[in-house]
Amino acid sequence: MTVRTLILLRHAKAADPDDYATDIERPLTARGHRDAAAAGAWLEDQGLKPDAVLCSTAVRTRETLEELGVDAPVVYEHRIYTGPALDTLDLLRQAGAAVETLLLVGHNPTLSDLSHELAPNALADRGLATSGIAVHRFEGSWSSLTEAALDAEHTGRG
Repeated sequence: MTVRTLILLRHAKAADPDDYATDIERPLTARGHRDAAAAGAWLEDQGLKPDAVLCSTAVRTRETLEELGVDAPVVYEHRIYTGPALDTLDLLRQAGAAVETLLLVGHNPTLSDLSHELAPNALADRGLATSGIAVHRFEGSWSSLTEAALDAEHTGRG
């Protein structure tokens, strides 16, 4: 049975929503860029190299992904921006059999809710902070994903 790794990464610190016409346009702050780079360094230190990436279409998630330094095929999916967790889980279940490690870059509350769906009560009540990472592992295929143990949790701070 193949062990699969799912990396959930909440985008880094974004600009104030009052400064932008729409929420989806909000970029990262200077701190957000540093924190996202720190999250990428942690992933590299842990040997977590995704085979594929699913990323929200929001500017802040795209910029977070750029700072990670990940070299893997990326699919930008608007449904990650809109949530909810169970819809995002359906997207994960479509990952190909060759994908052993999948990175999902998205938003709260969707990512914290998704982590809770996969491993109830494993994350702290506060969920994922900005640049927060939850690493889940499970055996089997992506299409059968219903639960996955929380293997590691980290918050990137630069």
